[in-house]
Amino acid sequence: MSKLVKTSEQQTSNMLEKLPQEIILGILSRLPSTSLLQSMLVCRAWRRLIRDPLLVATHFSHMADKDGPSFIFQSNRPSSSYQLFFIDFSDFHSQGKVMFKKLPDLMSIYLVDSCNGLLCMRDARWIYICNPFTRVYLQLPKLVNYPAQVGHIAFGFHQTTKQYKVIQVVYLRQLVLLGGRINVATSALVQSQVHVLTIGDPSWRHIGTLPYDLTRPMPKALVNGRLHWLSKPNNDTTASILISFDLETEQFQEVAKPDCCGSNRCFHHLMVLRGFLSAGAYHDNDELEVWVMKEYGIKESWIKEFTIGNHLPPTLQQNDLLHFSMAKARFPNSSVRVLCILRNDEILLEYLNRVVVVFDPRHGTFKELTFDGMPHWYKIVVHVGSLNWIHIPVC
Repeated sequence: MSKLVKTSEQQTSNMLEKLPQEIILGILSRLPSTSLLQSMLVCRAWRRLIRDPLLVATHFSHMADKDGPSFIFQSNRPSSSYQLFFIDFSDFHSQGKVMFKKLPDLMSIYLVDSCNGLLCMRDARWIYICNPFTRVYLQLPKLVNYPAQVGHIAFGFHQTTKQYKVIQVVYLRQLVLLGGRINVATSALVQSQVHVLTIGDPSWRHIGTLPYDLTRPMPKALVNGRLHWLSKPNNDTTASILISFDLETEQFQEVAKPDCCGSNRCFHHLMVLRGFLSAGAYHDNDELEVWVMKEYGIKESWIKEFTIGNHLPPTLQQNDLLHFSMAKARFPNSSVRVLCILRNDEILLEYLNRVVVVFDPRHGTFKELTFDGMPHWYKIVVHVGSLNWIHIPVC
C-alpha cells in the first residue's frame, strides 16, 4: 500500500513538473479555497503546492478581484456557539445567485474584524487570529487586563511593511467600594492606554494614551495602510471626529471631513467603497448620504456619491417595529450600514444586524435578501476567502 501511495505521489509530482508554473498558478489560483484545501489530501506534493507563498498570494489576488464581494456572518447568540457563515456574491450579477454556507465549527469566540482572509476573534481572556477555511489559528500573547476596562480592538495589515498588527485601546474607569463590593463609578472614563502587537512578536507594546472616545463599537475602515474610526468628542454633540492610525508609524491623527458636515449632518459609519475611504452621513430628513474621499487626505476631494431614502424592510416591520418605535417614532436611517457597491452599481445595505438589502440607486428600489439557516441576529464583516496561513503575507 505504501508503495502504491509513493508511486502515485511520484506521478503527481512529475505531472506538476512538466507543466509551466504560470499555467499551474493560473488554474489553481481561480479555484475556491475549499477545493484547494481538499486537494491537499491527495498527496504531499499537492500539500506543498497549496501552501506555496506564491500560490497563496496569487489566489488571494484573484479572490479579491472577483465579480462580487464576500462576507463572514456570525450569529450573535451564545446559544448558537457564535456560529460562522460565509456568503459569496460572485454569481449575483451574472446569475442572480448568492452562496450562503455554514462554516465548520472553530471555537466559541466572538468575531472582531477581518483582514486579508484572516479573522481577528476574541473570548473573555484571549485574542486569536485565524483562517476560518484552513482552521489554523494563532493565540496572541495576553495583554495584562485591568478591572473595569472597556476595550476596543482592531486588526490591520500594512502593504509596505508586510506586517499584521492588532491595536487594543483600553479605557479604565474609576472603582468605588459600595457595601463591601467593588463597583464601577458612573463618572467619565479616566484614562486610556493604546497597546499594539505586531503578529509574530512575543509581547504587546504600550505606545501612549488616546484623547478620543472609541468605547462604542463601530466598524473601522482600512485605507492607505491606516485604520480609521469615528469618535465623538463628548456626549453633548452629534458631530463626529474622523481619526486614523498609521500602521507603519503607529501615530494617530485627525482626517479632514467635508465642510457640509455641520451640526445637522454628521458621519455615522465608515466603509471602503472601491478602494476609497467612504462614510455614511445622515441629517434631519432621515436620508442616508454616502460620501467618498476620491483623493486620500485631501479635504476638497470629498464628494456625495448617492443618497438612500428612508426604508423599513418587511422583516423588521413584522418582528421588530415595536422595538424600534420605542427609540424613535420613525425608523432611524442612522441604523443603516452600507456594506459595499456591487459590480452592477447596486448597493448592499445592512439594517441593524438583522437584514441584508440590495438597493438599486437607478430605480430607487429595495430588495431584501434571505438565506436558509441565516441567523436571526448577526455581525457581518467583509471577508475574502483565502489560503492565508497567518505567517505568510498575502499582499
